[in-house]
Amino acid sequence: MPQAPEVAAKAYLLMDVTSGQVLASLNPDQSVEPASLTKLMTAYIVFDALKSGKISLTQTFGVSERAWKMPGSRMFIDPKMQVPVEDLVKGMIVQSGNDATVALAEGVAGSVERFVELMNAQAKSLGMNSTGYRNPEGLTEAGHTTTARDLAILSNRLMTDFPDYVPYYAIQRYRYPGTPAANDTNRNMLLFRDPSVDGLKTGHTNAAGYCLVATARRQVAALGEGPQGQRRLISILLGAASENARAAETQKLLNWGYTAYDAVRLFPAGQPVATPRVWKGKAEQIKLGRPEGVVVSVPAGEGARLKTEVIRPEPLVAPFNRGDALGTLRVTLAGGATVAEVPLVVMETVEESGVFGRAWDAIRLWIQ
Repeated sequence: MPQAPEVAAKAYLLMDVTSGQVLASLNPDQSVEPASLTKLMTAYIVFDALKSGKISLTQTFGVSERAWKMPGSRMFIDPKMQVPVEDLVKGMIVQSGNDATVALAEGVAGSVERFVELMNAQAKSLGMNSTGYRNPEGLTEAGHTTTARDLAILSNRLMTDFPDYVPYYAIQRYRYPGTPAANDTNRNMLLFRDPSVDGLKTGHTNAAGYCLVATARRQVAALGEGPQGQRRLISILLGAASENARAAETQKLLNWGYTAYDAVRLFPAGQPVATPRVWKGKAEQIKLGRPEGVVVSVPAGEGARLKTEVIRPEPLVAPFNRGDALGTLRVTLAGGATVAEVPLVVMETVEESGVFGRAWDAIRLWIQ
């Protein structure tokens, strides 16, 4: 497999979102302070409240004394203001405002403490097993830790679950009317340097160092035209020495990921990977695959040497519901190295057959 470049950071992880594969990592499970990368989870909870209709973008939240007095990066709002949710979201994302973050937490959950409970419950639900939150903004606090791997899970799900709100992360400058112009520029330098970068979040404390979760999408001719031909990578970089270093090292990782690995579409959206025999069902075959198709990342130039193998239980006995996990597509190079293992799901429901059909298949299975 391609050798990853030297990266000046305490930990990093580079994921190809399009294929779901981790392309490179260093200390991905090392416990670290997330600093303002914490706000990715805060945004997840806020976006979920927006999507469910619990709150709206035009709704206004008050600014508590607690929010107003937050140290660190600020949006510069005060208790005299009633601020629309959309502006608070922009203040949290673009300005990394701790005051905006606390105002959102209090507005969504009633209190910061209750909001932190929601954050930890959501982390558990997403499978972020090495993450613990103590606040919504990311200031240093005992037990407030995460890992590069968990941040990759969160970042991926944030974009997958709330695509309508992801464009906020590409905003380069924002200032709420009537507040100081200072701190109005997004700290993600790659938004100004690389047109393919459209997010996500920076973070910094003395303990955490300089951190950056960056994502880019670039058009790949082999995948087709339009949105389906775009390949997205996420870089998680933790503990760099400076703002410039975190940007430069992240750019290095992203460029390496796009050049060292090719994206290969093995199966288009809607096409089954396999159609094995199913027993005791109203249909004789079951379609296994991925609704979005199957794309894998392979070392550059190695696409022609791929081999695939479907690993599944036998026999397959109905019923099966659409979306049920069932089997794995193992992708290897000709030499035997495993490139990817892609979970397969049932693409169409197969209902259980009637009494006589089940009895007949039971006899055939017994004979077989």
